[in-house]
Amino acid sequence: MNVLIKGGIVLRPEGTVKADLAIEDGRFAAVISRPATTIDAEGLVVLPGIVDIHGDGFERHLMPRPGVRFDVALALRDADRQLVANGITTAFHGVTVSWEPGLRSMEAAAEVVRAIQSLRDRFSCDTRLHIRWETFAIDQLPMVLEWLGMDPRPIIALNDHTTGSVLKGTISRKLPQMAERSGLSHEAYKALLDSVWTRRDAVPAAIEAVAKAAKAHGNVLLAHDEASPEERLRFRALGARSSEFPLTLDTATEACRHGEHVILGAPNVVRGGSHNGALNAADAIRAGLCTCLASDYHYPSPLHAAFKLAGPDQAGLAEAWKLVSANPAAAAGLDDRGIIEPGKRADLLLVDASLAGHPEIVASFCGGRLVHATRALHVASASVAAA
Repeated sequence: MNVLIKGGIVLRPEGTVKADLAIEDGRFAAVISRPATTIDAEGLVVLPGIVDIHGDGFERHLMPRPGVRFDVALALRDADRQLVANGITTAFHGVTVSWEPGLRSMEAAAEVVRAIQSLRDRFSCDTRLHIRWETFAIDQLPMVLEWLGMDPRPIIALNDHTTGSVLKGTISRKLPQMAERSGLSHEAYKALLDSVWTRRDAVPAAIEAVAKAAKAHGNVLLAHDEASPEERLRFRALGARSSEFPLTLDTATEACRHGEHVILGAPNVVRGGSHNGALNAADAIRAGLCTCLASDYHYPSPLHAAFKLAGPDQAGLAEAWKLVSANPAAAAGLDDRGIIEPGKRADLLLVDASLAGHPEIVASFCGGRLVHATRALHVASASVAAA
C-alpha cells in the first residue's frame, strides 16, 4: 500500500515542518512514484512510531489478578491492540526468566516465547523479545542460551533481584508482592529465596557464559539495576552497551560519560517520580543522564511522557521524542526505524495534540500499514504526486 499523508506537521531529524509525507512499499520515500492513497493530516502531528525497549505490561493481560491466569495467545493479542493504540510500533516484551514458580517461571517464560514466535506475523506491532534473565536462575541457563539464537535476535538483560532481596536492599520491600506473584506463601517464598542464595558463588561464571553467548550471536546485552559506577564498569567489560534503570545518578553519569544509553521508565515522568524511590527520570533527563524512556509497566506512558517533557507549547518535542523513538531504536540495534527519512521503515503516528496535556493517537502505521485509527480519516485515491 502506497500512502501520501498530506498537510501534517512532520517531525523530521532537523525538526518539525508542515509537509506531505510519502510511503512506498512500507518505507518512507522522497516522492510517490506510483498511485497512492492520500490521507488528510491537516492539524495533526506526524511522528515516528514509538520503540519500546523494555515493557512487561503484557503480564497484566496474562495475570490481571494474583492466581487468575488467561490463555497466552489471547493475552498477547490483547496487548498487541493496546500497544498500537498507544503509538508503540516496535515492542520488546520483557519476558522474565527466574527461579520463581508462577508468572515468572521458566515454564511460563517458555510459553510466552513460543507464542510470540508463532503469532509474530499476525501482530500489528513489530513484537520482539527482551529476555530478562535473573542471574541466579542458573538451572534455566541452557534454555536462555538457546533462545539467544532466535530470529529476530532477542535483547538480553542481566537482572539480579535476588541479592537485593536477601541483603535487605531496595528489593526487599517487594517480597510480599513477589511471593503473591509466584503463588507461594511469604514463608515458603522466603525459604526458596534462602535456598537460591546458596548458589551465589556460581553466578559470576553464569553471567560470563551469557555475555559470551550474546557476543557470539550478536544480541544486544543490557545491565539492569546497576547500583554503582563500578558495576557499570564491570558490565561494560562484559559487553553490556546500555544501563537499564541504574539506581544512582553516579552510575548514570558513568554510562553517559562513555556515550552509552541510559534507560529509565516513562511512567516515572508521567507520575512525577518513581513509585519505588528510584531516580527521578525527569531530573535525570534535564541533567543529560537519560537517553531512553520505556513503557516499563504502562503502555500509555511513552507518548504522554514525551509530550509532558516537550512543554505546553511543544517547543521541546523534537528532543523529547528522541527518548521514545530514535534513541531506543539505536539502543536496541535497530537502524531502520525511529526517524522519518527516506528509506527508513514507515512506522509513524498521527497525533492530535490540541487537547492540552492529553495527546490523542489518531492513527498508527506499522511498516506502512494502517493498524489503528480512533476516528474516520479523510482518505482518497491519488495519482503520482510529489511528497
